[in-house]
Amino acid sequence: MTAQIVVLGGGTGGTLLANRLRHQLSSEDAQITVIDRDDRHLYQPGLLFLPFGLARPTRLVRSRSAQLRPGVEFREAEVDHVDLEERKVGLRDGGSIPYDVLVVATGASLAPEETDGLSDPSDTVHTFYDLEGAQRLAAALARFEGGRIVVNLVDMPIKCPVAPLEFSFLADWYFTKRKIRDRVDITFVTPLDSAFTKPACARALGGLLAERRIDLVTEFNTGSVDGAGRRLVSYDERETGFDLAVVVPLHTGAPFVGSSPGLGDALGFVPVDQHTLQSKARPEVFALGDSADLPTSKAGSAAHFQGEVLADNIVAYLRDKPLPASYDGHTNCFIETGFNKALLIDFNYETEPLPGHFPGRLGLPLLAESRLNHLGKLTFEQIYWHGLLPGRTLPFIGRDMPERGKRRQTTEGGG
Repeated sequence: MTAQIVVLGGGTGGTLLANRLRHQLSSEDAQITVIDRDDRHLYQPGLLFLPFGLARPTRLVRSRSAQLRPGVEFREAEVDHVDLEERKVGLRDGGSIPYDVLVVATGASLAPEETDGLSDPSDTVHTFYDLEGAQRLAAALARFEGGRIVVNLVDMPIKCPVAPLEFSFLADWYFTKRKIRDRVDITFVTPLDSAFTKPACARALGGLLAERRIDLVTEFNTGSVDGAGRRLVSYDERETGFDLAVVVPLHTGAPFVGSSPGLGDALGFVPVDQHTLQSKARPEVFALGDSADLPTSKAGSAAHFQGEVLADNIVAYLRDKPLPASYDGHTNCFIETGFNKALLIDFNYETEPLPGHFPGRLGLPLLAESRLNHLGKLTFEQIYWHGLLPGRTLPFIGRDMPERGKRRQTTEGGG
């Protein structure tokens, strides 16, 4: 009998997984359906560059359906809920789709309404975490002639945790290029106790912030955003003033997860086994990417590595075999630092970012600024559209974190 595989979400994780499954399973083995509310696939890493005039909106969006292999059905519809007992997906239009295997890959959603004042219209408060917000921010930066810019993440987890730091570094470059850097104060405000979650990386990034004259405010838990009064107010009543605020809102899972009893946690993310990506609620349900509650960064590279693991595990599940593949938490990320340079970090559940080279001894430098890393970040856009999304195995970049090329410290920090 032909298995019905339903993938909720046509973003990075859902697309590459569906394509890999289509390659591994015949049409007699499985019918694969991807469901998403629209046919607009957004290249999210490009949002970072858009406010600085380094990317064009028209280059960042393509058709979702066009990224899928022949034999993968795309259905444009909005999910209302998942009925775990009946094994079917309820749609907002009243229809439903049965499944034998369900994959939740709907990513993370911005929830500005969860922070008092953040969803109020304001000329002084912006975000670059969605396309419209990034475009408005581009206009605001072009008008900005001096004052204090505050970059604030409200809470973790968020998509691409280093992006707010990258924005700060690029702002330093942008205003230097405009020759008004001395008239602009930049402050990075975070609820964390350091610049980043991983100790070695936090030290490197904290040093760069100081070097670039970017102030760092830690352990600031934003309770409200006052656009008219131009201030952030923390839950312990500390205040940070601004002339322009760039705020990354709280993230949650997709709304339908909260309407599906047993599927998600309090924030709407799907609890899964951190190695097999199988739901803790039902064996025929899986999740990957930003949708899952995994203890690693919500990043495109993580979705890529998870997709490789999950495709193998779904094939095994359909054949009544033990799940053979294990995700080790592997994630890597280029961190743009401005002036045509970037850092590269590579880590997993057990190992924090280390110095050395990736993916081997002669590879790109790790935990060090370089032009090569900047070029790598720019090149990734083409790799994304033509290699990663089609579900191809990328040479030299395996799903398991490589040990080759890394220099382990005498005492390695946690995190």
